[in-house]
Amino acid sequence: MGLRLYFSLGQLLALLLSLSSTPFLLLVAEQLEKPSNNRCDIFEGSWVFDNSYPLYDASQCPFIDSALNCQNNGRPDTLYLHYKWKPIGCDISRFDGEEFLERNRGKKVMFVGDSLSNNQWQSLGCMLHAAVPNANYTLTSRGRITTLFFLEYGVSVMFLKNGFLVSLENRTLRLDTLSGSEEWKGVDVLIFNSYHWWLHTGRLRTGAEWNEPGVQDCRGQTKPVEGSNYPGTKPPGDAVVKSVVSNMKRPAILLDIVLLTQLRKDGHPSTYAGGGLDCSHWCLAGVPDTWNQLLYTILLQN
Repeated sequence: MGLRLYFSLGQLLALLLSLSSTPFLLLVAEQLEKPSNNRCDIFEGSWVFDNSYPLYDASQCPFIDSALNCQNNGRPDTLYLHYKWKPIGCDISRFDGEEFLERNRGKKVMFVGDSLSNNQWQSLGCMLHAAVPNANYTLTSRGRITTLFFLEYGVSVMFLKNGFLVSLENRTLRLDTLSGSEEWKGVDVLIFNSYHWWLHTGRLRTGAEWNEPGVQDCRGQTKPVEGSNYPGTKPPGDAVVKSVVSNMKRPAILLDIVLLTQLRKDGHPSTYAGGGLDCSHWCLAGVPDTWNQLLYTILLQN
């Protein structure tokens, strides 16, 4: 069917520009059809409580880094585990891990990016393992690539560590040159993410946009921002990326998780990361599970 590319939080403009001239077939499905003729944007919505979540028990998942296993690290509250994403005016498919594996039988799915991509890769691994707990799998690492392989299905779910996506030479980023592109040859589905490393300019504080006087970071947060409007601003490159993607000759799908992620001020490891304060990554189970549920929803349309 051809190579499918998906771009996630904090997408990189230079990468998109370079990909527009590649020979790959890139499918686009940013909006889904409702039963009526109206269109539904699955990326606009709010978080609602649903006691049927989470989709897995972190204590039963062998793929989670200890720093992301917040319950194991002593986090006392559990409300953050029971929220689901509800788009405005439509529903999204509940994740079916066995169907995911069947639909991708014999294929390779690769996450390419920074530690947030790793966060999402671990999440998907747990979601699939929970769906087929008795399935045989192998977990291997070779260089920068970690591969989770489900033997009965022939499905590889891979993570390639690549923080900037573009070449770094003598501490200079070359925005016109991709880094490590030879390592994703032969992959059927690629999910790119690049955001985190571009903001390493000192200690980041995430409490300023929540309209909570005295809050400096994510410590003590136990609920999402209510409603479907974030009180702060979107990343500065958001509109540019959407414009570039919409005009690409060989379009990619933009996994536009900015809003739903911004709303989840409660989802970070905070002081339950096994040491220090982490307001950048996400507890598992947690928010990255929804990133993967939306990825799954899009894949169902293609």
